[in-house]
Amino acid sequence: MSNTVAPVKKEQSNGSTAENQKGIENHKNAAKHHEDAAKYHLEAAKYHATGEHDKAAQSTIKAHGHHALAGETEREDVKHHALNN
Repeated sequence: MSNTVAPVKKEQSNGSTAENQKGIENHKNAAKHHEDAAKYHLEAAKYHATGEHDKAAQSTIKAHGHHALAGETEREDVKHHALNN
């Protein structure tokens, strides 16, 4: 016999519809920025392959911008989750 205690599960709060919608939008926005960053990284790779390094640099800068925006959106979502738990 074991005297193991099962962990207590925290009740999940569905929150308000507005809070839920904000979370959904945060995830969608982060995903869109990640997709755009990937697109520009692939574009930069093509430009490097064809020797168009100036265009590759421009695409890289765009990719980094979208990466930064995704990170901001993710931080906003983390705050949203932290405040609502």
